[in-house]
Order: sequence, then C-alpha cells, then structure tokens
Amino acid sequence: MKGDAGGTSIFTVYEAASQEGWVFLMYRAIDSFPRWRSYFYFITLIFFLAWLVKNVFIAVIIETFAEIRVQFQQMWGSRSSTTSTATTQMFHEDAAGGWQLVAVDVNKPQGRAPACLQKMMRSSVFHMFILSMVAVDVIVAASNYYKGENFKRQYDEFYLAEDSVRCFFPLKVAFTVLFDLEALLKIWCLGFTGYISSSLHKFELLLVIGTTLHIYPDLYHSQFTYFQVLRVVRLIKISPALEDFVYKIFGPGKKLGSLVVFTASLLIVMSAISLQMFCFVEELDRFTTFPRAFMSMFQILTQEGWVDVMDQTLNAVGHMWAPVVAIYFILYHLFATLILLSLFVAVILDNLELDEDLKKLKQLKQSEANADTKEKLPLRLRIFEKFPNRPQMVKISKLPSDFTVPKIRESFMKQFIDRQQQDTSCLLRRLPSASSSSCDHSKRSAIEENKYIDQKLRKSVFSIRARNLLEKETAINKILRACTRQRMLSGSFEGQPAKERSILSVQHHIRQERRSLRHGSNSQRISRGKSLETLTQDHSNTVRYRNAQREDSEIKMIQEKKEQAEMKRKVQEEELRENHPYFDKPLFIVGREHRFRNFCRVVVRARFNASKTDPVTGAVKNTKYHQLYDLLGLVTYLDWVMIIVTICSCISMMFESPFRRVMHAPTLQIAEYVFVIFMSIELNLKIMADGLFFTPTAVIRDFGGVMDIFIYLVSLIFLCWMPQNVPAKSGAQLLMVLRCLRPLRIFKLVPQMRKVVRELFSGFKEIFLVSILLLTLMLVFASFGVQLFAGKLAKCNDPHIISREDCHGIFRINVSVSKNLNLKLRPGEKKPGFWVPRVWANPRNFNFDNVGNAMLALFEVLSLKGWVEVRDVIIHRVGPIHGIYIHVFVFLGCMIGLTLFVGVVIANFNENKGTALLTVDQRRWEDLKSRLKIAQPLHLPPRPDNDGFRAKMYDITQHPFFKRTIAVLVLAQSVLLSVKWDAADPVTVPLATMSVVFTFIFVLEVTMKIIAMSPSGFWQSRRNRYDLLVTSLGVIWVILHFALLNAYTYMMGACVIVFRFFSICGKHVTLKMLLLTVVVSMYKSFFIIVGMFLLLLCYAFAGVVLFGTVKYGENINRHANFSSAGKAITVLFRIVTGEDWNKIMHDCMVQPPFCTPDNSTYWKTDCGNYAGALMYFCSFYVIIAYIMLNLLVAIIVENFSLFYSTEEDQLLSYNDLRHFQIIWNMVDDKREGVIPTFRVKFLLRLLRGRLEVDLDKDKLLFKHMCYEMERLHNGGDVTFHDVLSMLSYRSVDIRKSLQLEELLAREQLEYTIEEEVAKQTIRMWLKKCLKRIRAKQQQSCSIIHSLRESQQQELSRFLNPPSIETTQPSEDMNAINQDNSAQPETSSQQQLLSPTLSDRGGYRQDSADAGKPQRKFGQWRLPSAPKPISHSVSSVNLRFGGRSTMKSVVCKMNPMSDAASCGSEVKKWWTRQLTVESDESGEDLLDI
Repeated sequence: MKGDAGGTSIFTVYEAASQEGWVFLMYRAIDSFPRWRSYFYFITLIFFLAWLVKNVFIAVIIETFAEIRVQFQQMWGSRSSTTSTATTQMFHEDAAGGWQLVAVDVNKPQGRAPACLQKMMRSSVFHMFILSMVAVDVIVAASNYYKGENFKRQYDEFYLAEDSVRCFFPLKVAFTVLFDLEALLKIWCLGFTGYISSSLHKFELLLVIGTTLHIYPDLYHSQFTYFQVLRVVRLIKISPALEDFVYKIFGPGKKLGSLVVFTASLLIVMSAISLQMFCFVEELDRFTTFPRAFMSMFQILTQEGWVDVMDQTLNAVGHMWAPVVAIYFILYHLFATLILLSLFVAVILDNLELDEDLKKLKQLKQSEANADTKEKLPLRLRIFEKFPNRPQMVKISKLPSDFTVPKIRESFMKQFIDRQQQDTSCLLRRLPSASSSSCDHSKRSAIEENKYIDQKLRKSVFSIRARNLLEKETAINKILRACTRQRMLSGSFEGQPAKERSILSVQHHIRQERRSLRHGSNSQRISRGKSLETLTQDHSNTVRYRNAQREDSEIKMIQEKKEQAEMKRKVQEEELRENHPYFDKPLFIVGREHRFRNFCRVVVRARFNASKTDPVTGAVKNTKYHQLYDLLGLVTYLDWVMIIVTICSCISMMFESPFRRVMHAPTLQIAEYVFVIFMSIELNLKIMADGLFFTPTAVIRDFGGVMDIFIYLVSLIFLCWMPQNVPAKSGAQLLMVLRCLRPLRIFKLVPQMRKVVRELFSGFKEIFLVSILLLTLMLVFASFGVQLFAGKLAKCNDPHIISREDCHGIFRINVSVSKNLNLKLRPGEKKPGFWVPRVWANPRNFNFDNVGNAMLALFEVLSLKGWVEVRDVIIHRVGPIHGIYIHVFVFLGCMIGLTLFVGVVIANFNENKGTALLTVDQRRWEDLKSRLKIAQPLHLPPRPDNDGFRAKMYDITQHPFFKRTIAVLVLAQSVLLSVKWDAADPVTVPLATMSVVFTFIFVLEVTMKIIAMSPSGFWQSRRNRYDLLVTSLGVIWVILHFALLNAYTYMMGACVIVFRFFSICGKHVTLKMLLLTVVVSMYKSFFIIVGMFLLLLCYAFAGVVLFGTVKYGENINRHANFSSAGKAITVLFRIVTGEDWNKIMHDCMVQPPFCTPDNSTYWKTDCGNYAGALMYFCSFYVIIAYIMLNLLVAIIVENFSLFYSTEEDQLLSYNDLRHFQIIWNMVDDKREGVIPTFRVKFLLRLLRGRLEVDLDKDKLLFKHMCYEMERLHNGGDVTFHDVLSMLSYRSVDIRKSLQLEELLAREQLEYTIEEEVAKQTIRMWLKKCLKRIRAKQQQSCSIIHSLRESQQQELSRFLNPPSIETTQPSEDMNAINQDNSAQPETSSQQQLLSPTLSDRGGYRQDSADAGKPQRKFGQWRLPSAPKPISHSVSSVNLRFGGRSTMKSVVCKMNPMSDAASCGSEVKKWWTRQLTVESDESGEDLLDI
C-alpha cells in the first residue's frame, strides 16, 4: 500500500476519494493490518471526502452559478416561454370537453389542402393514430434479435417475437411509407413555410429523410439506423407531463447547449495538450494519436479506470517527471469531475427553477389545494355515507306527562347531561359583573337557571359595548394612520443632519406607509396644501399597494377556506359518528367510550414529557438535559419498546448464515418468538385503541400501516411454518427473503424516518419521468446496437483462432500464479496449465444479440462501470469507427442523464422542504432564520477592568498576531507527519522531539488564556474546551512517550497532531464556513444516513439468503461475498460507491454447467439466481446511488446556502450579528444567556450601525419593539434568540420575505402591538390630563378663595380702617413674573414614548410627585400681601401664557361638562404627538 511518503500518501488518498480502486486498497490493508482498522479508515474516508466534502463543490458551483445567471439573464433570455408577436391566443375546446388557451399564428400561411383534410390533420384522432403507429414501430424494432449460431444473419431474417412468420424488412418499409405520407399531408395542409416553422416538424422531416434512405438495401446496416430508432422520441408527445418536463429541461437550450460545446472544446484542447506532452514517451500507446488521446482524456472525465491511465503514464515517464504528471492528471480530474459535472447540475436546477411571480401564484394555488384536500374525508370513512342513517336512540322514562314521549337521539340528550359553560364564561369575562378570570359555582348555576333571558340581555349589552369599543378603536386607528402618514410626508426632519437610516427604521416606515395607504385614511384632509408632485407620488403609492390589498384578500380567503375545510371535515365526522352506530368502533365491536378502549388509548399514547412550564408566564423552561428529554419524548413508550425489540431481532438476524440457519438454531428462534409476541401485543393494543381500517385514526390508514401488517403476517407465517428444507427458487425461500424486510419497521416507528420515506417517494413523479427519459435513451441506443453489433462481438476463447470455422477442439491455457513469480523450468518442461475446449462465445458480461441484453449492458454503462471494456471490445471486434457509439451514449448518459437524477432529487427535496416555491427574498429569510438558530452569544468573557497582569494577558491572547502565530505553529506541527514515524527509523526521534516542543508551546497558550479569561470564562467557549482536550492529550502523550518510547506512543502522537490540525478550521472565516456546512449537513442528514443503513441491512439479509453460497468468481472472493450479514454489508457499501458492482452481479448470475445445482436445499448449491440477481442489484443501485446519495447532495446544497452569501444578499450580515453578540455580552454580564425584559431597552439603545434605533426619529418603533418582548414573554426573561428573532422580523419587508401563514400571524401581532402601544400612550396622557385639570380646579378655587378673602379684607378695612396700611404691589408683580419665568413650558416636558409594562419608573415618578408638595403647572402661589383685584386677574392671564381668559379658567373647573371639546383635544394632542417634534421636557411622560 502506498503510504511511505507524504506526497504518495496524499496521492493515494485522492485516488480512494475518487471512489475508483479504493476497495482494492482496503483489501490490501486488511491483509496487512487489523480488519477493524482498515474498515474504519476507508469507510470514514469515503463518507467524509467522497460524500460530504466532494458534494460541497456541487453546492459551491450551484450557488455561484445562480449569481452569474442573474448577471447574464439578458444574454440567455427569459426562463419562461414567450409567445411571438405574430401569434395570438384563443380558447380551444380539447378532447375532454374542456377549454384551454392556445397560441394561434394569425400570419401562418395555409396550405392548399381541402378543409376536411386540414380538420382531420388537426384532430386528436389523427394525432393518436400516428403516435400508436410510432409505438408499434418501436415494438417491432425492439423485437429484433440475433437468431443464434445455426442461422445465417441477413437483413430479412429478423422477425417479430409474437409472429415468427411475418418478415421484418417489409414492416420497416411499410412504416417508413406511412410516416412519409404523414409528412406530405402536413406539408399539403400547412404549406411548406408553415410546416418548417415548427421545431417539431423540422425534427419529423429529418426523420422522414433519414428513414427513407435507411430502407435502401445498401444503407440498411449503416449509420442511418440512427434515424430509424430515433422515432421513439416522438412518443414523448403521448404524455403532456413528460412533454412539459422535457421542454423544461431541454427547451431553453442555450445554457445546456453552451455547456456541451464548452465540454467538447475542453476535451479537444486537453487531448491536444496531452498528445503533445506524451506522444514521445516509449511504451505508452494511449497518446500516440489524437483519437487515442481523446479517448484517454474522456475516460478520465468519466472517472472509469482513470487511475489506470494515470498509473500507466507515470510508469512510462519515470520517477523524475512522475510528480508533475500526477499533478497534471489530478488537476484535470478535479476540474472535470467536481466543477464541470457540477455545472451540468447547476444548469438543470436553473432550468427547473420557476419565475418569481409564478412561485407566488403557485404558493397560493398550493395553499388552496391543501384547503380543498382537508375538506374531504378519506375514502375508508366516506364508505359509511353509502349506508342509511341509523342514529342511536334512547327512550326517556319517568316523565310526569300524559302524552307519549318518542325516542330522542342520544347525542341530543348528552348536550343537556354534559353541558359545558365555555361560551358563557367567555362572555362573562367581557362584562363588568364577571371581569375576573374564573366564575364561582353559584354564578354558573344562576346562569343555567335563567339561560335564555340572561343570554339575551347580556348579548344586547355586549353588542352595544362591542360596537362602542369598535368605533373608538377605529377612530384611534384612523388618527394613528393619518398622523403617521403626515409625519412621513411632512418636512418634520428638515434641518437635521443627514444620517443614513438603519434597516429597522427603513422597514418600520415602509410598514407605516403601507398601512396608511392600504386602509385609506383621511388622505384628502392630509393632502391639502401639498404640491402637485407630492399628490402624484401619493397616487402612485396608492396604486402600488392596490395589488397588496388584493393579495391580502386572497390570503385571508385561503385562510378562511382552510378553517372552513377543517370545520366541514369535523362536521362530516361528527355526522357520521352520530348517524352510524358502528362508526369509530374498533372491529365494530368495542364501544367508542368503552373502558377497555380508553385503557388501550392511554397505553398506546403514553410518552415521556419532562417540559416544565412557568406557572406565571406559561413559558416552557429549558432544562439542563432538554436534548435527552426531547429524544425520550420523540415517540411513545410502546413505540420505544418495539424499537428496542426490532433492533434486538435485527441483531439476532445478523448471526444467521447459510451454515447457521434459524430453523436449526434454537438460540436464534428465541428472538423470533419475542419479536412476534411483542408485535402481536402492540398491534392488538393499537387496533383496540384506534381501530383497524374504518376509523379516523386506524392502524391501516397509510402505507406504513400496510407495511406493519405485512411484516407481522410474514413473521407469523414463518414462525408457524419454520421449514426445515428450503429449495432454491421456491416459495419458502421467497418467504425468507420477505422476512428480511423487518428492519423497515424502524421507518414506521420513528417520525423522522417516516419523513425520510416521504422525501424519498414524494417526488416519485419527476423521478419516474427522468427514468422514462433514460429508458428511452437506452432503447434508442439498444435498438441501434442490435442492428449493428448483434452476433459480431463473439470470439473464440483461443486467442490464436480468428475464424469461427476453426474454433473447435481443445487448447492449453497456462496458469500464472503471479506476475512477479519467475519459475525455473527444466529443459522441455512447460508452464503449469490445463486443457479447455474451444468455444465461440460472446463476452462474459454483455452482448447485443437482443434488445434485453443490450439494455442491460447499456444500464451498466450508464452507471459508468464497465464501459471501457465495452468500448475496447467493440473497437477490437467491429471497428474503431464504432467506438463513437459508446462515447456518445456515455456522454449523454453521464453528463445529462445522471445529472438529471441529481437535479430532480435536489428539486424534489427543496419542494418537500417548502423551498422550491420560495422567491429570492423568502429564501433569504429562511436562510436567515436558520443562521440565527445556529448563532450563539459570544463565549468570550470581558476584559478585566484594571490594567494588571490579567488585562495584559487578555490583550496578548486576543491580538491578531498571536492568533496567526498559533495557526502557523499548528501547520508546522502538522508538517511533521509528512514523514512516517517508525520506531526503527532514527529520523523519528527528532521529529517526536519537535512535536514535544510544539506541545509545550500549546500548553503555554492554554495557560495564558486561562489566566486572562479565568477558568470559568475559558470554559465557556467550545473551541477552548476542544483546545484544552487536545492539549491534555498532548501532555499525556509526552509522558507516555518518554516512559515507553515504542510504536504505540508514536501512533498516539500522530493522532494528537491530527486532532490539533482540526482546530485550525475555526480560525478562518472561509474554513469555518465550510466546516459548518459539513457539520450541519451531517447533523441534518443523520436520519437519511440511518435510513440508508436500514435499506442496506435489508438487502444484506436478503443477499445472505439468495447468494450466500455462490461460488467464487471474478469479484466474489474471500473478501467480497455474502456468506454472512457482516460481509454482505461491506459488499453492499462497495456497491454504493459503484466499485465494479456489475461484475459482482454477473458473478451472482452463474448458472449450470458452471456451477453445481441442488434442488433439495439452497445452502447446498453454489449456483446463483439470474432473475434474482438482476432485480436485487439493479434496484439497490438505483435506490441508493441515484436517490439516497443525491439526498445528501441536496442537504449539503441547502446548508451551504446558509453560510455562503454575499453582503448584498444577506438580510443581516455577519458584522451585524457580531455587533449584536458584543452588545448582548455587555448587557448579559452574568453570561446566563437570558436577560430581564426591562433590559431590552438598554440593549436596543446600545445597538449601532444597521441595527441602530434612532430615538429622535423612531421612538414609536422603539416602543413597539419593547412591548413586543413584553407581550411575547409576559414580562419574564428573554433569551439571546428571542431578541435576535425580533430584530430579524423588524429588519425585513415581511410582505416580500414571509410566506402566507407566517405573514398573517406576523401582521396580526404587529397590528396588536401597535394598538396596545397607542392605547397605553393615550391612557397615560389622559391620566396626566386629569391630574392637570384637578390641579387647575384647585388653583381656580384658590383664586376665588383669595378674591373673597381680599374682598373681605377690603370690606373689613373699609369698615374698620387700620391705623397703618402697607402694600407693595410692584414687588408682588415681580415675584409673580419670576415665578412665571421659572415655570417650564408644557411643550418642553412631553415625550413621544409611553410607558412599557416592564418600566415602573413612570409610575414611581407619578406617585413620588403626588406625595411631594411641589409646584405644578397652573398652580397658584398667593401673594404675601393683599392686592387689588386687577392685579389678581392680570396674574391669572400671566399664568396661562396669555392664551386663556378668566372665563376659560372657570369653565375648566368642571372637566366633564363638555365631552366633545375633550375628544377634540385628545385628537389634536395625538396628532401633535406623531407629527410634530415636541419641545417638552421628560416630566409628563415616561422616560425611556
């Protein structure tokens, strides 16, 4: 095995990763090393390099091609079909009586045929007749075969299989004449110009000319046979779905045709370069001529035997140039297989892609179709509708009445017996008398007694209250929308410095504008005084959002239709349950509410549930081991028991073999009995709980239930029968093969496995269409191959005999034990050998004597296995010119056929995931949500506050130069493994010593990080944990190395270096992206891999039964055989990679006289099974290699799109996420992953960049975001993903990015938040208005009281004049003016933000203000001395800023006297709040 040097090892690993020849390397390793080590190394190598990393290239090409396609869209044209300007569309009645819109060319020239012939030519009868004749012609061509050795092959000796008398050649002539007449008729009816204007007619005319020349005897066995067999392509017109699929793939031929031309040009250029490089090399005949060089480079492109081409070239050029030649071939192979083939997949996926508008239309249609399907009950339940209604009747007795009481329906009586008060309690919650959340028993009983009167009264009250509430909400919403519109369109932000808005602000204003336009607020009133340009812009915006209104109505209509469908379905089910006594009764015996059935339901549906909910908020708490708890709660307890029993039974079947059979091994029969008993109990419980077939939740309600019953019956029959002798190809052997389907029970028991099956078979239609296309391609080439190669590939087994007449007798074959074994022979002694008879026969694995064998050979060639042998045989025995045949088929099958499978499987996977019909914006939104789920808070502790030793260590370890140095050291240590570490080699000791030095450096790195971050902070990061683990292993290795110093310690040191190398992937953005793609793909493809293993296990069990005793052949040997289930699994894994699977199949087809038959038991014969091997290997290869492995490609492509996106395509870039992580760490100082709700406002204030919320412009958005967190989490703690999800919703245009259901839910939530915030703002403002009004009342009363006192003082002074009178009116006025100047203005005190639920500061401030004897707005301070009345009145006017009079002050003493003026004041205030920048201070409203 190659592995002595680093370069040779890399070269060998690349060869194995290409899945070419890797199995022979593994077999050599098995002979040299322990078996488990070889299996583990090579299987993991194939899985990671060939299946995961290699498919990342496909993902890269697909994503890159999608970007380039947008740039070159104009060059390639539109994806949709366009109708020319010369055509018009009209309705046409089809054959089914329906109407369809078809394109009619009004300028098409009409032919000179009569109208009756033209009508006949356009009729569907004529069309179907021609297609039926084409089908008959294809059947005739497929019936052509070579008669055998005793007949001379001539062109007229081919015949139909069903009638050996009828000659073949006259039929060909008849069909050719018929199709010639068809073409002439169409030309006569349409005219020649109108005929050739259609591409289909051009193709038909080409076939007519070619087939007419083909029936000429001298050209019958020539290349004109292609035209004869190409008639099968016309059968595509039979199926409209197939025709549409073919047009979708090959219709826009510019891209696919350009790629084919590019591939051919690449082959020609590389063949010419290789010819010039290696034509002078002696003993190398692969590049002597251009055709040979072309075939060699094409062979490398297909990966079949490319290692042989490279090895022969390396051996010929010598050791000096071998590395350069190896790099040349590897680069060409890398480009051809990973990039060029991926381009074909990208083109096919792009052709299958729909337009953006068509995607939205299909989303609506799909939702509507889902609503229609939910309305109907299954057929097994609708069968009850065929029977007459027989409702369950009961007789009421013990009633004091003189009249006879008839029987009444039991369901009707139960309404009075088991009455529920849910509706009444919900109604009472809306009334003042029942505002509490629960009603006591006495109230409920009173309501029951006065049911009708109470409901009628309360209904009327409720309707009045609801109407008033609705009017108020509508008025507030109108004010809100009008003011929002005015705020956006007015120049309120003029004069401020120009600043780029954040994406949150932009999306918020877009939504506000859309809502104001959609709801049609008071636009006329707002638009007064505007310019004509502004009005034109408003009109254009209104027209722009008219389509949005239509979309809203369609979405709501579909949602209502879904709800109605579910209600109708429930009503239908309830009607059946009421009118048919046997409905929903298991086995028509057990009652619906029987105790035994309820017991069975409890047993069947019991499952583990460890989710804890908060009693206050109702939110689900995350436990420490929630992932383990989710796994335990994945299925019910009963299903867990059956999963364990099934796994144990499969393990027991692993020990079965042809030499240790279950019929003769009592220990193996124990597991069989246990499985059957447990499955009997399970099915009985499920049938008693849910019914067998005619119940809503029956056991047999889908394919999974049918499979369960089938597996149970097969196991039960086999256990009861237990045949002692099982003949080959008998019913008992078939029963044993069906018993091998037992592992498929896991698919039914695990929900995720059912999802895998659904993804596998849901796209069966498209996979079936691709299979038909490939079968059509194979049939064309098979028919042509039979015409050209039938009977010509046979040869005598004696290489010295050329003619068939001389191939008789016997000849000697020498036996070569080994190429390197030189036997010393005595004079006259011959080499060892034996005599064999001469036989004139075809090649062992293929022939073209009939269409069946030819299609089998072409199917093997289609898998790119064995096609080189077919090519060489055809060239050697027929002629070099016929090598074109196999090259054309391989190119079409490889480049187009196989990539079609990849593209269709990926497209179906995306459709099942719901991403196929997503627009670009919707797909970006889904990718963003997936990225946010993966995102986590930064596990990086903050820098120490002081500037001490820890702070310096922190700065050093976080410096980019330090990180790059560590990465370079990791790479330097990895280079040490380029030389093999052998204990006997003296070079190993210095290499190990250098590795020890590197290990101590990494220990120093970990120590510095622990000091800088503290142990707890260091442990937060997963990367730090991995570094600590690898470093600890390195320290352990150092100790063991100096203690033992043997081969095992060297091996451990190499493993530690490999583990250390993986840590470098997280130190670079691109490497981290690719690593995340692979890791996430492995996680998401876990169940697909398990499903693939279960299928492989079923085939392994069946292979042991069918081919366990087959004799060794070309590829069936001691390493690869079916003698046990373990070896069968390794052989099937080899077949999954395509490594000579066809040769293993032919070894299993061996028949007498090449084997020893035995009709008594199958384990005594060494013969194979021809039909069984054909179905077994072909079905396994198609299911696994063509479908299951392509599902892995689809998953990798999906996950790669999550991490690969440019800054322009990202809704939230990596810089935005990084900035949010940093801000989160600043707020979440305890690193708990959660923060209280009131801290969200501080986090939002700290955000900058694209996530910034400008409090001067978007205070309303800030309030909405804060209230959203409070509403969704009930004032509790919020997590990292909660806040990030809220920001992501606020940063996108939900009308473009969200799907229908999610869009409805989100808009409803935002509308509710908007209304609640508006209500809170108005509530707080009204509260403060009332406080001010009360203060003004107190002030007015104090004024009147002071006036009265002054009058009394004046009167008393007038009556009793004082001896000394001192007044200082000027000083009092100065004091009043000073008080006025010191009082702040009201407009400077207001803020736009209302209090949130989590902010208690406003309420505390209000209560504190109420308790303090401080002066408020409008409060009067009486003068220290009496003054005249005029002074007091003037001071009143001063207090109100000159805007009010004494009359207005007195009027405001009673605030409830004028409700209309209060309402107008609310409206004016709310308009001012949302349109004008306020100058008030922050004392009136809550400070955020």
